[in-house]
Amino acid sequence: MQMVGFNYPYVQRRKSLPEPKEKEKGVSLWSMIKDNIGKDLTKVCLPVYFNEPLSSLQKCFEDLEYSYLLDRAYEWGKRGNSLMRILNVAAFAMSGYASTDGRNCKPFNPLLGETYEADYPDKGVRFISEKVSHHPMIVACHCEGRGWKFWGDSNLKSKFWGRSIQLDPVGVLTLEFDDGEVFQWSKVTTSIYNLILGKLYCDHYGTMRIQGNQEYSCKLKFKEQSIIDRNPHQVQGLVQNRTGNTVSTLFGKWDESLFYINSDVASKSKGDDPSSEPVLLWERSKPPKDPTRYNLTRFAINLNELTPGLKEKLPPTDSRLRPDQRHLENGEYDLANAEKLRLEQRQRQARKLQERGWQPQWFHKEKGNDTYQYIGGYWETREQSKWDSCPDIFGQINSEIVLD
Repeated sequence: MQMVGFNYPYVQRRKSLPEPKEKEKGVSLWSMIKDNIGKDLTKVCLPVYFNEPLSSLQKCFEDLEYSYLLDRAYEWGKRGNSLMRILNVAAFAMSGYASTDGRNCKPFNPLLGETYEADYPDKGVRFISEKVSHHPMIVACHCEGRGWKFWGDSNLKSKFWGRSIQLDPVGVLTLEFDDGEVFQWSKVTTSIYNLILGKLYCDHYGTMRIQGNQEYSCKLKFKEQSIIDRNPHQVQGLVQNRTGNTVSTLFGKWDESLFYINSDVASKSKGDDPSSEPVLLWERSKPPKDPTRYNLTRFAINLNELTPGLKEKLPPTDSRLRPDQRHLENGEYDLANAEKLRLEQRQRQARKLQERGWQPQWFHKEKGNDTYQYIGGYWETREQSKWDSCPDIFGQINSEIVLD
């Protein structure tokens, strides 16, 4: 079972970002945000120097870095082992946090209608995301893998406390296997500390409840880091059956690895059960040789790459074509900052466009709730290269839509 997913084709991808063309300028984060204590920082415009060369749409796909865990979960379910299925689902739900370690720059806030596609035959997945709302800022995504589909929408509510920023995610993630088994969960709280003095770092804390529609559900508790904590980033969890009995225990660190024991260690000692030896479920991938100041993972380094022939296939709304983000990746900081200001000026129209009835291209809001569902058609449109209905959101402002 360890080899599940290893039969996908090899695809050559880059191993580093381009060499910067300019010397970077230092800017104090505190000088930019000190007047916004208690405010929603998603509405505060910051210079490009505080960004990493990825958008929030691409960050959504980062959650799929360890999608092989879902391939394993699918195979275990096919073999009738529902417990191993949910254990791998739990590992997948936690694994998305591993890439946040040392990532102190914020992703670009997408423009209304901006999209991102990821067609990764080497992972067996196809992914599409779109910014579907400006206020509140909501990003929706949909991914298809081998025997499973994963989708959701996310909205971050932020609170600025002076020395720290608290990010509370709003939204539900759904995973559905071809045999009808469904799991749903929401993300935990993230805080970024030491905005004024000291080394910036982030922490994730709270309880993640993974609800299943069949035999098992799981609860993962992310322990909040204390000032004197010498063993941070701990995660502990339980898998319970329908009657509420604990059948498996999980433990590990969200930036390192996750283990499981198929017994309730809270009520048994190790000597009572020969099956109580920890088994490795997931382990973080090795960092790249040159992570740059953004501390991007090997996987993240590839997300904004324009591989040969790709540009001609993309819609004009794809994040890879966003000029300020591309200039930042190339180390052209003055150009990146100028383009970011231009696009933010254009984005000020977004709220009024939304009020006039603007609708997302690839997702629609479900009746009776606030969740967004993929309506299909993206990959078929891509095959035909018919992007006529996609606006040129990164171009110059059209005088027909300039609003007072």
